[in-house]
Formats: sequence, C-alpha cells, structure tokens
Amino acid sequence: MPLHPDAARLDGRVAVVTGGGRGIGRGIAEGFAAYGARVAIWEREEDSARAAADAIGGLGLVVDVREDEAVDDALRRTEGELGTVQVLVNNAGGTFFVPFLEGREKGWDALYRANLRHVYLCTHRVCRALVAAGLPGSVINVTSIEGVRAAPGYATYAAAKAGVISFTKTVALELAPHGIRVNALAPDITMTEGLASVAPPESAAHFGQVVPLGRAGHVDEMAGAAVFLASDLSSYLTGETLHVDGGTHAAGGWYHRPSDGRYVLGPA
Repeated sequence: MPLHPDAARLDGRVAVVTGGGRGIGRGIAEGFAAYGARVAIWEREEDSARAAADAIGGLGLVVDVREDEAVDDALRRTEGELGTVQVLVNNAGGTFFVPFLEGREKGWDALYRANLRHVYLCTHRVCRALVAAGLPGSVINVTSIEGVRAAPGYATYAAAKAGVISFTKTVALELAPHGIRVNALAPDITMTEGLASVAPPESAAHFGQVVPLGRAGHVDEMAGAAVFLASDLSSYLTGETLHVDGGTHAAGGWYHRPSDGRYVLGPA
C-alpha cells in the first residue's frame, strides 16, 4: 500500500499518557492531540492533570498508576468517556540519587514501583481490554539511556529502566498475534520543567559538549517519536527501543572537546 500523509494521523484513537501533566508526558499528550487523538492524562498531581487536559481538550484523571485499583478505575472512566484505549504511553516515573552502599530496601521498592511495576500494570490492563475488543493497539514505554549504561548513584533506577526495555521486547512478541505493537523511547538530556529548574547557567554549554547534536532535546522531539510509534507510520515496528537522545547512546562516551570541538573519549 503506497505511503500517504494520513498514515501519521491518530484521528479516532483514544490515547492514555501516564504522568502526562508535565515534561515529556505533557509534550507527548499535546503531540497526540495535535494529530487527532482523544487523549486521557493519568497524573498524580491534580492541578497539573487538569491544566494539561484543559490545554488539549482532553480528559484529566488523578491516578496513582502504581496502584491496581486506581488503574482499573481510571481505565473504566476513560473507556466510559472516550472509548477503548488503543494507544498507551507509560511515561510516569522518577528517581533520586543514592550511593549503592547507602541505599535501603525501602528505596529499592519505591523506585521499582515508580519505574517498572506501573509499566506492567497499565500495559496488562489496557492490552487485556484491547484483546477482548478485538482491536489493534500501540504501547509506548518511556525508558531511559540509563537502562543501557552504568549510572553510579542510580543503580535501582537503571535496573528498572533496563527492565522496561526487556519487558518491551518480550511483551511485544506475546502481543504481536493480537496486532498490538510494543515499543520504547529512551531519552537522555531533555529540557523539561524539572531540569530547567535545577540546571545552572553553564548547562547549555555542557550539554553541547556531551550531546553529539550539540544541545539538550525538547519535549516536542520526544512527542514526534511517540506520534510515529503510535501511528500507522510504524505499523511494522515492534519490540524496539528508539534512542531519542541527540546521539549520546551512539557516542558511547565520546564527547566534544571544549577547546576545539573535536571528539575525544574520556577526560582530555
């Protein structure tokens, strides 16, 4: 079938974006709405959920996606107001710095729940409903470059994000017979509200040195990749992780030397 511009459209599709009140999640929600999707934002913070939903004419629900009953209730409400969910973005997550030897099991459990458990939970519930309805779908899991490289001080977060990548591959195979595709997006330095609030003035120059494309990414660039994965443009793509990171994953430690811009590996 010849490629047509309409293949990028999401008209008539219901999409859920977890953690869609801010940052990358909000950028993806706005991108989906721009391409015609009916979007539900599942977000723990009431104010940001409402603001993000109002901005796109979507549905904003206060949901703790780490909790089974909360997810079940949110799915029922979303289906009741918008219809069967065909696009799911598992974006919610978070982390904190703790050296491994100073960590505690409570912190491990918290980061697992925030970054991996909800990916299983939301995917399981949405895909079970899709199979029952006999509909195809697209699941997009937001992981991180930390899922494929060492991250000192973030061992649990990195393990959870690596788990998201492996989960994506395996579930993609199990759901392929049902026409449900499962892929992942792996960002690195993306200029969200959170990063902007803590980044010192010299950060832009630093980002330019460590990112091959010479700058931090924008949430709209993550949204573009998410629209691609949600749409028919990627109809033959499943089980993959797209590194939307300006080339840092490909660089593998090579960076621009501040003095002359040449690539060097490690301190120089």
